[in-house]
Amino acid sequence: MADRRLQVFHTVARLLSFTKAAEVLHMTQPAVTFQVRQLEEHFNTRLFDRTHNRISLTDAGKTVFGSADRIFELYAEMENAVREITGEISGALAIGASTTIAEYMLPTLLGDFKVRYPDVTIHLKVSNSDGIVSMVENNTIDLGVVEAPVGNKNLVVEHCKRDQLFAIVPPGHPLAGAEMVTFERLLEYPFICREEGSGTREVINDYLNLQHDCHSVLKVSMELGSPEAVKGAVEAGMGVSVVSGATIQKELKLRTLVALNLDPPLDRPFSFVHQKQKFRLRVMEELLEFARAYCREHDD
Repeated sequence: MADRRLQVFHTVARLLSFTKAAEVLHMTQPAVTFQVRQLEEHFNTRLFDRTHNRISLTDAGKTVFGSADRIFELYAEMENAVREITGEISGALAIGASTTIAEYMLPTLLGDFKVRYPDVTIHLKVSNSDGIVSMVENNTIDLGVVEAPVGNKNLVVEHCKRDQLFAIVPPGHPLAGAEMVTFERLLEYPFICREEGSGTREVINDYLNLQHDCHSVLKVSMELGSPEAVKGAVEAGMGVSVVSGATIQKELKLRTLVALNLDPPLDRPFSFVHQKQKFRLRVMEELLEFARAYCREHDD
């Protein structure tokens, strides 16, 4: 309902980038520039200063940006108030999740949510944890679900559930008969790991830093971009790894992998991360509450 020119201007002003705004709004950069110029013509003044490939708000731009913030907050209040009366839950949401969560946790959660709220459209973006946090920071997505600590204190981080990690080896491996293994012993073998920026990789690095008896530096023999690729390499006898317990249920049933408890144990939180907003649309509140209930039910 809001003036499209004002929406486009507000996005550019928040990101201070026409390129990033075009990506967030799913528009071409010329179309974004056109909408901003239309608004500048309406006010008969420049809203941005453009110097050395950087932009900044003029005094008039700062005034329009502050007013736009209040306008969009009122729109959100109005939509929520009307939907409270009608009981309607509809709209579109963009969610981002790290690979492990997107492949093994969200399909069931989002499927159940869609059954309850069929008029809600959900767009899912998949990246590693660093990429998801960046999307939340840039407002490319409404909600992120990540598997690593979030350093940005300006974002809301809410614990969802705990995920235990296990060492995995192929059947017939020298460690396959053990129920428990130290990381120091595991590092005697070629180690297959996720890429830098992955939540799993970050958690493993943090874990190793706390192990006083683990003098070996992590020697990565292979670096892969997904849990499926890591499991496949271990099954092929190319090395050992540490992965989320959620990712190996099928392989354990088929006995193509052997899982070993780590000594000491290693787990991590799955967390929701989103912007601090005074007012959120009702559909976002419903999704958050639905996801919290799902996590409470499935937390081990």
